[in-house]
Amino acid sequence: MDEKRSFTGDTISVPSRRRQPRRWRSKPFVIIGILLCVALFHLQPFLTSRPLLYSNQCHAARLNYPGEHISWEVCGDLNGRPLECSSIDVPMDQFSAENSGNKTFSIPLIRSRGKNAKQNLLLNPGGPGGSGINFMYRLGDRLRTIVGEDFHLLSFDPRGINGSRPLATCYPDKEARRDLSPVRDGKVVEDSPELYAWAQNFVKACADTMGEHGKYINTPQTAADMNSILDAVGQDDMAYWGFSYGTILGQTYAGIFPERSKRVIIDGVANQFEWYQGLLDAEVMVDTENVFDGFLDECVKAGDNCTLTSLATSKNDLLAKIMALAADLDEQPQSVYVNNSVYGLLSYKKLMYDAIFPTLYKPANWYTLADNLAKWLQGNATAAFLAYGGAPWDIARDSERVVTLNDGASGADHWPQDREALLEMLLPFMNQSIFSPAEYAGYYPKQKWIIPKTHDFVPRMGVKTAHPLLILSTTYDPVCPLVSARSANAAFEGSQIVEVRGYGHCSLSIPSTCIAKHVRAFLTNGTLPEKYTQCESDGPYFIKPEEDGKVVALKHFDDEEERSIHLAQLQLARDWTLPRWS
Repeated sequence: MDEKRSFTGDTISVPSRRRQPRRWRSKPFVIIGILLCVALFHLQPFLTSRPLLYSNQCHAARLNYPGEHISWEVCGDLNGRPLECSSIDVPMDQFSAENSGNKTFSIPLIRSRGKNAKQNLLLNPGGPGGSGINFMYRLGDRLRTIVGEDFHLLSFDPRGINGSRPLATCYPDKEARRDLSPVRDGKVVEDSPELYAWAQNFVKACADTMGEHGKYINTPQTAADMNSILDAVGQDDMAYWGFSYGTILGQTYAGIFPERSKRVIIDGVANQFEWYQGLLDAEVMVDTENVFDGFLDECVKAGDNCTLTSLATSKNDLLAKIMALAADLDEQPQSVYVNNSVYGLLSYKKLMYDAIFPTLYKPANWYTLADNLAKWLQGNATAAFLAYGGAPWDIARDSERVVTLNDGASGADHWPQDREALLEMLLPFMNQSIFSPAEYAGYYPKQKWIIPKTHDFVPRMGVKTAHPLLILSTTYDPVCPLVSARSANAAFEGSQIVEVRGYGHCSLSIPSTCIAKHVRAFLTNGTLPEKYTQCESDGPYFIKPEEDGKVVALKHFDDEEERSIHLAQLQLARDWTLPRWS
């Protein structure tokens, strides 16, 4: 087990203002050790699914900073700039010392230091279940270009997630997950009996595997953990940028700790009222089909830059061809054989929910989707199988479900317990959008959830924070629609929305130097636009990728810094992989 240090003292209280945690012992600053650590980590891959923390070779290279109460270690670099890692222990129950006793969660931390920084900007990539450690390794360098040098970028694995321990998991090991997790969930009516029966075992396995800690893996607890992080680095006020589910975390933090919420950005906003109190989130897919329509419309506008236009010249014709393929696959899945270790089936579910739906999040991938669909429609399904035949989501489903179900209206207190009544509730919701069934499987565990809710957080209107929130959204987001951003705008006094005119999940899914300027001005000076503001996107949607994988500016910039920001946004839009909930 990795060595962990706790900065929390014996007395546990609701964290609001800074406490004095236990100090780390100072250790000599050994410059040779640091250089060795940088060299060692530079040779390691930084896109792994596990955090790179506490390499045994680097224990001599402790980094300590004035005013902070934890030590750091070099754990890699981004484009030559060192990354540093640490870890804190937090009480199992941040709001009750009696419940916690000596039980804790470990929270891994990672940081990229800003050259002029005196504050830390906390980042959350979404999920729930997204790893902040991996997020920093993948995208930290590009986010740095947008944020500038006035903040340290600090991300973390939330309690129960990735490198945190104990884990939010419903299976004791990988073998059990492989053997016990499969269930048919592609057909709303036909698969209901199997899914209903499977969910009853699944929720029992979740409770048994996690034990008492499982009751405290929820968003209000994580919000309180963020105060513990601030206390550890000696910072009074919260600076935060959260994406997707990270907007639920940001709204929760601002609702519980408004006095510390000094620079909070929520980007790609989910409705906190639906999240905590709703049964069926009728708002989540309000704009999903609008994004699909945008994909088809922009394809036709792109002409030869969208391969699908070789098969049809109008978006209605394109839609008809794609839905005809979907109907054929619904009737008869298609077999694809590459070799004796790579083969399988392509089904309606693979086309609609594993290929098209997740790609709606990322317009930078629309060119590739169109190319694969064009080949598929012409009888060559190999490229589509290789692209979409595996798992489409970069997320641990256990942690996603645990947090979601612990947060919201779950279990027998909120849901009828017979299958037929649940199905009757779900059918109108499933018919809301052709993509709604992608969310179908999550409702059966929600109905049968047996882990008791331990938080009493209820979102409210009229929240006055230390400084108003900046709210970012695209015009058409496939899972976090603009109407949800308006809900947050109404809930937090003085907050302001900046909308990127376009499609995609979160503002970073499409390049816009305009929105980058708003982010920089807000973080640095607290500057908010005086009124609702719209930003244009920079460039077209369908762009053939360069063969060498490099990104090329889509427009001319006289200002070199603006050009750098634009290129960073293009890279983010291409590599943007955010988790989603079910």
